[in-house]
Amino acid sequence: SCSTVLKTLHFITTPLSEEEGNFSLAYIITIHKELEMFVRLLRAIYMPQNIYCIHIDEKSPRDYKTAVQNIVNCFENIFISSKREHVVYAGFSRLQADINCMRDLVNSKVQWNYVINLCGQDFPLKTNKEIIQYIKSKWNGKNITPGIVQPLHVKHRTEVSYREYIHSGVPYVYPAKVRKAQPPHNLTIYFGSAYYILTKDFVEFTLRDARAKALLEWSRDTYSPDEHYWVTLNRLPG
Repeated sequence: SCSTVLKTLHFITTPLSEEEGNFSLAYIITIHKELEMFVRLLRAIYMPQNIYCIHIDEKSPRDYKTAVQNIVNCFENIFISSKREHVVYAGFSRLQADINCMRDLVNSKVQWNYVINLCGQDFPLKTNKEIIQYIKSKWNGKNITPGIVQPLHVKHRTEVSYREYIHSGVPYVYPAKVRKAQPPHNLTIYFGSAYYILTKDFVEFTLRDARAKALLEWSRDTYSPDEHYWVTLNRLPG
């Protein structure tokens, strides 16, 4: 029962400070296995003023999906992504999973300030308050998506077309012998982390801007596009 979940797992049910109560965070968590680890992560980052979008890999076992849904049902501010992807490592589906959650988050009633993306094997080193204070002190109004101009040793990721294949039931991406066109809008490709802390304004920009949409389409057959997509858009002038 939900009362048992809240009581035995000691979920925090009220904001721990006024500062935290007035600064809501959104989280995107992409998961596919290890229920206990997911619950431990969720418990560590959960605050009632925040909002959480959970993307479950479409190819995860049915009992795993059901178990996650049962936990999510106990909270008004946690939900399953309205659209789920068959996630392939280093494939476009991993990026699409985040974007699916972003669309849901911008349409939510919670007025969140920043979104943080995690995978099921992550765990926080800071408290909710420490995360907020770090954002406000150094990054207020800016995105945390570090990167550099795409190095030579990873240029192959965006210079040739990658396709999804399945071997012994395991999906993977592999380069095809097709060279890709240059990036749209003469964009300079940057390369960095797939993980970020983004402002709500930036998220809304990526969902509606023509350059962002064009880069997303161009990235469909690249290798691990989540490692260039966010950082490239963040480096656009203005």
